[in-house]
Amino acid sequence: MRSLGLGLGVLLTLALTAPPAVALPASPDAGETSTTAERRATPRLVVTKRVTGLSNPWDVQPIGNGRLLITERDTARLIVAGKGGKRAVQFPSGSVWVSGETGLMSLEVDPAFATNRRFYTCSGGFTDGGGHDVRVNAWTLNKTLTKATLVKKLIGGFPTTTGRHGGCRLLITSNGSLLVGTGDAAVGTNPRNLDSLGGKTLRLNRLTGAPWPTNPFIDSASSRRRYVQTFGHRNVQGLAERANGTLWSVEHGSYRDDEVNLLVNGGDYGWHPVPGYNESVPMTDFDLPGKQYGAKWRSGDPTLATSGASFVYGKKWGSLNGALAVAALKATRILFLTFDARGKLVRKTVPPILQRFGRLRSVTFAPNGDLLVTTDTDSGGGSVLRVRPAS
Repeated sequence: MRSLGLGLGVLLTLALTAPPAVALPASPDAGETSTTAERRATPRLVVTKRVTGLSNPWDVQPIGNGRLLITERDTARLIVAGKGGKRAVQFPSGSVWVSGETGLMSLEVDPAFATNRRFYTCSGGFTDGGGHDVRVNAWTLNKTLTKATLVKKLIGGFPTTTGRHGGCRLLITSNGSLLVGTGDAAVGTNPRNLDSLGGKTLRLNRLTGAPWPTNPFIDSASSRRRYVQTFGHRNVQGLAERANGTLWSVEHGSYRDDEVNLLVNGGDYGWHPVPGYNESVPMTDFDLPGKQYGAKWRSGDPTLATSGASFVYGKKWGSLNGALAVAALKATRILFLTFDARGKLVRKTVPPILQRFGRLRSVTFAPNGDLLVTTDTDSGGGSVLRVRPAS
């Protein structure tokens, strides 16, 4: 996973003056003010369309030598893009259940990909008896980058009904574990039911699929509970790890309050939309039994449909160095959220240049310090953007 250097042609390059930086009060997202010093420190960004002609690209990951691996949600295609263009990989798309918000979604590439060729997907799938679920699979990609082979299903049984709130985000953490963010399948009891894998973050061994040994319910008699790291989530769309090792999630709110959460092992994040599926309840209901953890950032009303996220690092990012870059679908932008060492929000930056590309889905911090962003457009209108500070 080195420099991207894709030779697909520069189809669009944009450069604007520094985006506004704002010093924030406590959540929700309101009452911003800006300072001249912050504006000067914010880098001018350049955006290039690196891959085009995609349909609902959900995720993108570098695989080394200037190549990218991309998932398309609705077509369930796996695509490799590189200097010679892009092509579909031989992949069992017919085994992916596609409905509503669910299809071929998140993608992670093994840190040892150069030698073990492994990567991981989260997708809809078919179960025995004609049912369906959401699952995480491990694959290998051959050396010619033409064929993917299933290694094993690491974990399945994530609930789904129509495909609404299918999640699903993957993150390989610095200790090698695989973190999985799931949706509640629009079933009100799932998020707080520890025997349901919906509305959770799960942690497992990426090689074997076994529950991670430090999970809070690892000694439970319930095999599903052993996977649970946190619960009480609505629809986890983003996962990111900060340089200090803390783990963060991003999720869609209901009619208000998209959230960015700092994950605490065993934490309850307070989504409990019952009876039925009552979306008028708070995203974090502090009247529930036990302790609930409040969001570190929330959108307020209206929601932005926040999605993928990644922390960005490097001097070239100026005042954005260390910020969490969060994509927004409905609001068609990237938010750079800066938190202090304790996780308190201190600044939000919204670059105007990143409000020109429609719905933005995933954010990946590349090894060369650039950002890769997918645009959520169907019928071949989707793309992968390269975002970098101007030199």
